[in-house]
Amino acid sequence: MRWLVGWSSIAANFGTAGAVGMSGAVGTSEDSGTVHPVGSQLLWGDPDPLWAVGDWRPDEVRVVTVDPITKLAVLGCCAASDDELKVGLFAARGGALRHLTAWAGSYTAVVQVGRRITIVGDLAGARPVFYTPWANGTAYATAALPLADLIEAQLDIGHLAALLACPETPEALRDSTPYDGVKRIPAGHALILREGSREITGYEPVASLAVAGPQIEAERAVDGVRDALVDAVRARLTAPRHAPETVPPDPGPVPGMGPAERRAARGGRSAPAPGIGADLSGGSASGTLALLAAGLPGVPGTVLGHGTGAGERLLAVTFNDLATGGREAGHEAELERARAIAANPRLHHVVVAAGEESLPYAELDGPLTDEPAPSLVLAERHRNRLAAGSADHFTGAGARQVLDAHPARLADLLLDRRRRHLMRPVAALARAEGPSPQSLFVPLTVYRAARRLARTPYRTGLEQAADRLLAANRPGGLLNGPGPLGASLAALTWSRPGPAARWLTGEALAEVSVRLMEAATRPVSVQRPGEARARAALTRHASDQRILEQAAEIRSQRLHAPFLDNQVVRACRALPESLRVQPGARAEILRRVLAGAGIHDLPPGWGATTHATSTTAARTGLRASLPHLIALFDAPLLADAGLVEARVVRKALRAASEGEPVPLDGLADLISTELWLRRLLSRRGTCWTGTAAPRQRAVAGGVPPRRTLQA
Repeated sequence: MRWLVGWSSIAANFGTAGAVGMSGAVGTSEDSGTVHPVGSQLLWGDPDPLWAVGDWRPDEVRVVTVDPITKLAVLGCCAASDDELKVGLFAARGGALRHLTAWAGSYTAVVQVGRRITIVGDLAGARPVFYTPWANGTAYATAALPLADLIEAQLDIGHLAALLACPETPEALRDSTPYDGVKRIPAGHALILREGSREITGYEPVASLAVAGPQIEAERAVDGVRDALVDAVRARLTAPRHAPETVPPDPGPVPGMGPAERRAARGGRSAPAPGIGADLSGGSASGTLALLAAGLPGVPGTVLGHGTGAGERLLAVTFNDLATGGREAGHEAELERARAIAANPRLHHVVVAAGEESLPYAELDGPLTDEPAPSLVLAERHRNRLAAGSADHFTGAGARQVLDAHPARLADLLLDRRRRHLMRPVAALARAEGPSPQSLFVPLTVYRAARRLARTPYRTGLEQAADRLLAANRPGGLLNGPGPLGASLAALTWSRPGPAARWLTGEALAEVSVRLMEAATRPVSVQRPGEARARAALTRHASDQRILEQAAEIRSQRLHAPFLDNQVVRACRALPESLRVQPGARAEILRRVLAGAGIHDLPPGWGATTHATSTTAARTGLRASLPHLIALFDAPLLADAGLVEARVVRKALRAASEGEPVPLDGLADLISTELWLRRLLSRRGTCWTGTAAPRQRAVAGGVPPRRTLQA
């Protein structure tokens, strides 16, 4: 786990001047009263210090200094040259923050101009920024847990309730985190600090609600996506290669755990292979990245010559689920497409054969992550796949969210009076329902739902969502109908309850409903419904991907998700909605991206829908691990907090294992949150050291009933 942390306050001396370097405890004065993170690298000192914490590679931490009070720190993978960084620093000094987000790669930028500190978040939410009041000022970090440690925060039960009830509704989550007092800045915004005072500002242009923004031609938009993806992949290819044995020793950034304990907690797995690798599932997203990475010019292998055997440039990893693969439709076709793509002589193909040990819920022990996420129950499954990968590994995460059309975008088309573009997606839904008398009414049903959403004001939509939420745990309260049609109709709203809402208590649902009602009365810059829902879904996915990287972390490995990069997200947002909503649009766009890069020979069936985490695997894993899951909810912490009733969850687990139509993603949300709470409350130690460091861990102690978890 890697993060950066710093603060800004009225005080001008925290005892960090002249202490730049790697150490476990940074600071020079025994009586300065300062605190500093464990396992940190001081990037600059007083009056507003900044640290990088964790196992950062040397090329991932870059600091550009113009004068003693004008500096820029960029942490992560950034393709900008030093001169381009200086130009961005000068632009940011004048207030043009968007320049700091225009370089290829995935990174966090921090600017110091005098006593003004600016921390820029990304567009997707994969690199969030958190802040909290501290020491007559504001502390900030790219992880929430260190800030919770710093202020000894308690758990925010209201946030956990909103996360379970409405995970894709920003109005319910607000700017809160699981830790009381620690806040998150929205995606696409920057945090500006001046001697402790703070301001949050957006750096993207705001579109008008009355009409759609100017749209470029489809061909130019696809060319923009191609250029952005190629630049994103090239940014990783041209970065220095790292073999696991050349990475510096683990500084042990996890409180209370040294390098040996961290390796043991991860099962003692062997180090990843040197060089570049990629997922190759047979799907369009992973296949596109694998082919681009194999074909683009770059630095093969490592600086020591690792990973260059037989002219191969890329290690392509295909996950073959033997426990459930035979029961999944299209599984063999996916494998065949992956084998056909891997016939490229610049690819070295590795198939990971996974048995019952890789089923969801098979392994529930793991590291403490920054926040809860559904991926906690899948961490072992992904870790087994990533263990066969490379030190730098590409994944296709986020492609569906940035390229596909959210069903609510149909309402945006109606707002623009482009009804004819609804014909093909509505016809595809009718075909998906199969031949039946009801399928004849699908076009009219979808059109009415889209028109209703287009005519529903933002405030009315949130008020209706708050009313629906109160009935979520009643029998039939969340019945949306089965199949793609039911999912699409449920998505054609300003907000909808999450799949776990049906098992929350009435008290928890009422609290989240109040949050929605309060949000409806606040003046905000409202977007169009389809665009707003699509951005919320992307932010939720990016947050889950960040937690997955922490939960499935393998020492010396970096996961790269180019579809979540700023420039790729911008290019995808420029795609016309009329192109997005067409069936098979994602595969067609990526096919044209590859064609523009000179790659034309694709296997038959390329672009067919794949299922990275199938319902079959989830149900099989739940059935195999049912005794452990029942024991987990014998006395759950979620029940102590008043969010669920244990017997209701146990009943749902048994019903799901017997094949009843229970939403498995909702159960994954509940189980992941319970696991995260147990790991958090069993944790010892703190992220901080120093004479004035907090002596208690965040959210320590027992669990009083019903409303709060306190120290």
